[in-house]
Amino acid sequence: MGMNPKRLLKMQMAWKQFNETHPRVLPFIKAVEAAGIREGTVIAVTVETPEGEKFESNIKVRQSDLDLLRGLKEDR
Repeated sequence: MGMNPKRLLKMQMAWKQFNETHPRVLPFIKAVEAAGIREGTVIAVTVETPEGEKFESNIKVRQSDLDLLRGLKEDR
């Protein structure tokens, strides 16, 4: 089953706008990918609302996580 061409175009436009609005995100992701995420890597995320409330979490990467990411990458 293929993707709807209109929806694909809409998603491409949204991705382009995201990259223009947040130009440092893609280079960051590419740098992390180049360095290599391997088992034992810790990925931490912090979200701060405009009111100053913070949410923080992290994961320690397992082999099963790497297998999932590899599978997603192959489906592109």
